[in-house]
Amino acid sequence: ILGLGPIWMSQNEKAKEKAARLLKEGAIFAYGLSEKDHGADIYSTETSLTPMPDGTWVANGEKYYIGNGNEAEMVSTLGKIKDGTDDYTFFATNFRHKAYELKKNVVSHQEYVSNFALHDYPITEDDILSRGSHAWDCALNTVNVGKFNIGPASIGVAEHCFYEAITHASNRILYGMPVTDMPHARKNFMDAWLRLVGMKLYQRRASDYFRNASQNDRRYLLYNATSKMKVTLQAEDVIDLLWEVISAKGFEKDTYFHMAAADIRGPSKLEGTVHVNIQLIRKFMQNYFFNPAEYSPVSPDFSDKDDLFLFNQGPTRGLGKIVFHDYKPVFEANKGLPNVAAFMKQIDIFKEMLEKAGPNEAQDMDPSWSLPLGEMFSIVVYGQLILEQVGIGRVDLDIVNQMFDFMVRDFAQFAMQIYGNHSSKDAQRDYCVKIMLIKAVPSPEQYNSVWERYVSVLNGEYAMNE
Repeated sequence: ILGLGPIWMSQNEKAKEKAARLLKEGAIFAYGLSEKDHGADIYSTETSLTPMPDGTWVANGEKYYIGNGNEAEMVSTLGKIKDGTDDYTFFATNFRHKAYELKKNVVSHQEYVSNFALHDYPITEDDILSRGSHAWDCALNTVNVGKFNIGPASIGVAEHCFYEAITHASNRILYGMPVTDMPHARKNFMDAWLRLVGMKLYQRRASDYFRNASQNDRRYLLYNATSKMKVTLQAEDVIDLLWEVISAKGFEKDTYFHMAAADIRGPSKLEGTVHVNIQLIRKFMQNYFFNPAEYSPVSPDFSDKDDLFLFNQGPTRGLGKIVFHDYKPVFEANKGLPNVAAFMKQIDIFKEMLEKAGPNEAQDMDPSWSLPLGEMFSIVVYGQLILEQVGIGRVDLDIVNQMFDFMVRDFAQFAMQIYGNHSSKDAQRDYCVKIMLIKAVPSPEQYNSVWERYVSVLNGEYAMNE
């Protein structure tokens, strides 16, 4: 996806036709963006394209952490043109060329994540994919597509582990009882399963907004970033909850879990870290809460149409001008659920805090303050799209109420972080206390019902081949 992005978004028809032919032949592609000394800081890109007297160019520079760079027939490579403009440019390179030095695999896994260097690599007009602001937009818009796939990847890893863990724990007898009869173990499984359900509901609904985006509806930029930072972190929470139950079993070589426990830490750190995406979504907070706009409802989209806008997303600027539909109606429609009602109270207090005791400039620039604030915002967005999908998919409302139990707890947890921050003002702490004092509403009967009907029955549903 990443390697193809700048090609799809290019106006170079020859490059597109070449990529299409290579795809049919089974070729792979790579995205040559990051550099060892600069990571994802593309402002500091050092790879260069130097013009030659005959109208061609030569490329020089080194790229680092590039998946598929060992065998990619087309590597979409980002550089700067050294013609006095310092324009950004994407150009295509090939791993077979003698001027393309494959230096090493930078990871210890079976997949190849390359470090390669270009030494006077010849580039013609046919190899130029984009330049100037278009190249910059292609870089970011490609990531907008690629990072959306990371959420489903995390869901798959975590769900696989869940099935493995609950089957193990249900059939393990300790102190005369199945492990799943122990209250703390059951609580972990319930929390893990509910978080998995939330992840899937959110991702499903977010995909509708992504597929139906346009220049006049760029709400997907908030929902994609929330998927990237929220779904991936929820998957890590799921693994942690399960591991506390299965303990040493999670290290055994004949489990999927032992691999997943390491791999699950990766997605939140790829395609822009959690921190980057939280700071991104904070740009949308003002309009989300205080300037709602009217939009036509977005229907579920399972069609096989071409999602052409994804490959022509346009300029990446103007995020602060993006407006959103009002989040309140979908919460109001579900306020009969006690934990949704509790969460709504927390949202109202949070919104009032933003309005009357929002962060000052120093707090805004301090990640220890701004990140938990962004986390709280993300939970509101997360809850909104979950409830939208609940209305579409007719999810059992007992599940929904239990799901918002953990969301109320999570919201309070981040309020605690702001409360404890040394730079927080008294008024901000007062709002945080009000949020923390709102508790999830327990319902033991409902909790046990969801466990019996939906969670415990997953015992034995999946086992890895011997």
